Amino acid sequence: MNDSEVFLRIEGLTKRFGYTLAVDNIDLSIHRGEIFALLGASGCGKSTLLRMLAGFETPTAGRVWLADQDVTDLPPYERPMNMMFQSYALFPHMNVWDNVAFGLRRDGVPKDELNQRVEDMLQLVQLQKFAQRSPHQLSGGQQQRVALARSLAKRPQLLMLDEPLGALDKKLREQTQVELVNIIKQVGVTCVLVTHDQDEAMTMADRIAVMSEGSLLQVGTPNEVYESPNCRFVADFVGNVNLFDGEVTEYEADHVVISSASGDFYVSHGITGSLGMQVSIALRPEKVVLSLEDPQKKNNAMPCVLEDWSYFGSHTSYSLRVEGNQRLKVSVTNTDRDQDHENLEEGQRLWAHWEDNALVVLTQ
Repeated sequence: MNDSEVFLRIEGLTKRFGYTLAVDNIDLSIHRGEIFALLGASGCGKSTLLRMLAGFETPTAGRVWLADQDVTDLPPYERPMNMMFQSYALFPHMNVWDNVAFGLRRDGVPKDELNQRVEDMLQLVQLQKFAQRSPHQLSGGQQQRVALARSLAKRPQLLMLDEPLGALDKKLREQTQVELVNIIKQVGVTCVLVTHDQDEAMTMADRIAVMSEGSLLQVGTPNEVYESPNCRFVADFVGNVNLFDGEVTEYEADHVVISSASGDFYVSHGITGSLGMQVSIALRPEKVVLSLEDPQKKNNAMPCVLEDWSYFGSHTSYSLRVEGNQRLKVSVTNTDRDQDHENLEEGQRLWAHWEDNALVVLTQ
């Protein structure tokens, strides 16, 4: 993406509450039509950042630009944006139709246009036949779609979603994630999503910004953030990971060797650093292969002892112990319906091995 496609630009955005620094000098560009996720744990500053974009919080410093217009000092009602909260904030005394129409009535939209826009939104979220029902007569997923229809009815240039699926159970949340993305893409609105749920961010977003303590640690596509984390926090926060501390004992342009208490790791690419540097190694559980016999590999194979395992249907998760008393997590996809785990016993010796390109070296 090039600069001409930048739709939302944040420059040096900072927010202090007394002595607490909630958002720390953030620079960020979001592109037109993009679904962008702010991902982080509770209290990391992501909701405060979203509220500053919406105008509900005044920045201590920094500017917000939307389509080349500085909106930093505009009140919320003058910003071409709409925000959908986790609670949905539907009016219980109004039916679905009137909830969707509420914002349009306040804006004085002519009756014929209002009727058409409400009908279009109800069709978009497939709730036409529920138009006369009250919110309490709807399921959680249906209430979420009403809230989305109400947000989109005003045709905002920017849609902001604050933990939009947090009130739904796991199966409904997964189903609604796909529906929500399809609706947003169909409308073509630019969207900023705040979530603490990594699966939600990975499923819905074109790009993700991982936040911690008010700062953006990494911005990238779901694949980039997962496969190439830039620090220990991101590697550990996004997905499951095995982390080993070690020292660079061989440093070449095309490979490095990291020595740790658990053994040596051969990494088949160069890194920015130097011989003797202290680093961490990140190894995703699904990259590891388990064998009953020694795989006879020159590099990246470790003897281990099985501690326990858990069956999750689609995969089985193993917990093993390697040299240095370090735990190794391994995830194996259950491709065979009759896959047998009963022949494995606690305390059994196995071999864990992986490809040379499966490792990520972290210098911070």
